[in-house]
Amino acid sequence: MNNFEFYNPTRIVFGEGKIAELDRLIPADAKVLILFGGQSARKTGTLDEVEQALGQRQFGLFGGIEPNPRYETLMEAVEKVSAEGYDYLLAVGGGSVIDGTKFVAAAAKYDGDAWDILTSMGGKVEAALPFGAVLTLPATGSEMNKGSVVTRESMQAKLPFMSELVFPQFSVLDPVKTYTLPIRQVGNGAVDAFVHVVEQYLTYPANAPVQDRFAEGLLQTLVELGPQALEIPEDYNVRASLMWTATLALNGLIGVGVPQDWSTHMLGHELTALHGLDHAQTLAVVLPAMLNEKFEQKQAKLAQFAERVWHIDQGSEAEKAQQAIEKTRDFFERMNVKTRMSDYDLDATAIEPLIESLTQHGMTQLGEHGDVTPDVCRRVLQAAL
Repeated sequence: MNNFEFYNPTRIVFGEGKIAELDRLIPADAKVLILFGGQSARKTGTLDEVEQALGQRQFGLFGGIEPNPRYETLMEAVEKVSAEGYDYLLAVGGGSVIDGTKFVAAAAKYDGDAWDILTSMGGKVEAALPFGAVLTLPATGSEMNKGSVVTRESMQAKLPFMSELVFPQFSVLDPVKTYTLPIRQVGNGAVDAFVHVVEQYLTYPANAPVQDRFAEGLLQTLVELGPQALEIPEDYNVRASLMWTATLALNGLIGVGVPQDWSTHMLGHELTALHGLDHAQTLAVVLPAMLNEKFEQKQAKLAQFAERVWHIDQGSEAEKAQQAIEKTRDFFERMNVKTRMSDYDLDATAIEPLIESLTQHGMTQLGEHGDVTPDVCRRVLQAAL
């Protein structure tokens, strides 16, 4: 196991009816800007609960944050913060809304060009507004981490940034709020969380049995309960376990002291930026092909994955590893997330623009060994057709 430092200050308030706790969690004198996505937050009653919980506090609303939050939209929120004097932010929604709120929190305190926050991957963030979150869509883990991904539509760029200054102060997780989610979002969420775990787990053995077992437990939970969530939308125990699993998948705990990959995510970002695919759809397309491309390097962990998550105990190490990749693809398909570029009407003509964009964004040495080059990514995309 490698040396590491672990820090996570986010308070999790979990369970049915916990939105009422906002009155305790947010300073009484705060002027709060509530950020959210579409009108579902209002239609489902979640916004009404939030507003009631805020009591006598002054608050305003900023809606319309997209599923892949756009820089242009978020800068409108930054202007609203400045013009109306908000000193506390509250994200109400899924990972995209929370990601967007992190950017607004940092940009509202940034003196220069806010695009620098993204091009520096958060390195230039020196201050941020405090904020909390009410999670309605479990998937990204953004409710308990310091990362964010923002899309600048005018540049067709989707870039991440990280900063310890944008950890949420708290996140409220009420599984009941997931009951009304469309099937597509439930499937996407399970796939997103699954790949988050895989990016931290399927690398090479690092003598980290604690992290491995944590990761394998999360993956098993997703495999077992993901299909149940599609079949029985209002099973509280299933939705509660999925919600907590998605949070633990990317709150930093399973990634400490071990090598991490993230090449699937970086290539997937380009598919979203250029073609508008859902984030989870891009991951489902890229991951199986990436695992096959890096098969020899990842074979030992893939075989472990096969044995401990998929319960495959017959065959050679290579045979078990290959079966694990196919089982993973099958799981994505069972979650109604397709796994080929052709499923999204993309053919070979899409590949070179994706590689060019990846190169322009500096993503030329990806993966746990830094050897996932543009040429490797080209082969991955060709295999994913």
